[in-house]
Amino acid sequence: MKDELVALVHQMVDRGILLDEALAEFEKCFIQRALDHHHGHQLRAARALGIHRNTLRRKLGLYQLDHKPRRR
Repeated sequence: MKDELVALVHQMVDRGILLDEALAEFEKCFIQRALDHHHGHQLRAARALGIHRNTLRRKLGLYQLDHKPRRR
């Protein structure tokens, strides 16, 4: 996995992607994956991410992520 990440970083730098853009996209994907894994349950996703639920809710708004709970 580390090799894949290094390769991705090389591609992003070569294409001129700014650090802020890369970090925001990474955080957005990471949060969405945690929400999907926990079926939209925000408290569980926040705990898995190591952040407070309020922080997660703020980031959901910032990144305009779908945060509706999903039934299994």
